[in-house]
Amino acid sequence: MIFYFSATGNSKYVANRLAEATNDIIMPITDCLKENRFDFVMKVDENIGFVTPTYFWGLPTVVIDFIRQLNINKGKSNYVYHILTFGTTTGQAHCHMNKCLRPHNISLDGKFIVQMTDTWTPIFDLSDTVKNQRELTKAEKQIDSIIEYVNAKKKGDFNNRKIPFAQLYYPHYHHARKTKKFTVDDSCIGCTLCEKQCPVSAIKILNNRPFWIKERCALCLGCLHRCPMFSIQYGKSTRKHGQYVNPNIIL
Repeated sequence: MIFYFSATGNSKYVANRLAEATNDIIMPITDCLKENRFDFVMKVDENIGFVTPTYFWGLPTVVIDFIRQLNINKGKSNYVYHILTFGTTTGQAHCHMNKCLRPHNISLDGKFIVQMTDTWTPIFDLSDTVKNQRELTKAEKQIDSIIEYVNAKKKGDFNNRKIPFAQLYYPHYHHARKTKKFTVDDSCIGCTLCEKQCPVSAIKILNNRPFWIKERCALCLGCLHRCPMFSIQYGKSTRKHGQYVNPNIIL
């Protein structure tokens, strides 16, 4: 079974590639949270995979909330792996995952990474679609190698993009998650897509416009990237940096 979280499609695409190649079932973490589904029974020798993006050199809060409530019967023959999608560095996100899994007496057998388009548009410019596609093409070879390793149940840390002391940066995530930094311009058509797709139900449509009803969200920027009118912005730079969804996946 492969658990994944994906706001713009990168991690979902990787999870789908793995599932097709290994004949595994994929399980969206957001669906599990909304349906209060945390109990899973693994078969003997069944792989347990996690595919997540890297946020602030750690894990998204959505993934942490899910792992805390997870109840899974991991046995000695179950191979557990974690794939991080990332743009610049993975920080210490694998260590973060191991820390979250420790109370369940689970540790990672395989640690893998896939470098893809960085969707953090407060900093990174995604307006060049040719460049974006070039980065996705490079990612295919990385995914192919991971498929081989997972099929062989190869153990080890295959992450060469982590950095020390990354945990010192992760606390900035808590501050950045403040929803007061989101704005909506007049192009909004009140389609309700942002409300329906928010992984933490932080958005409510009132008078045909989105309002953030929680002080903090997951900061996945899914509402920004998937808005059909590009009406939602975060800070001052996202407008000029464009939107992005993985072109190979349906969200």
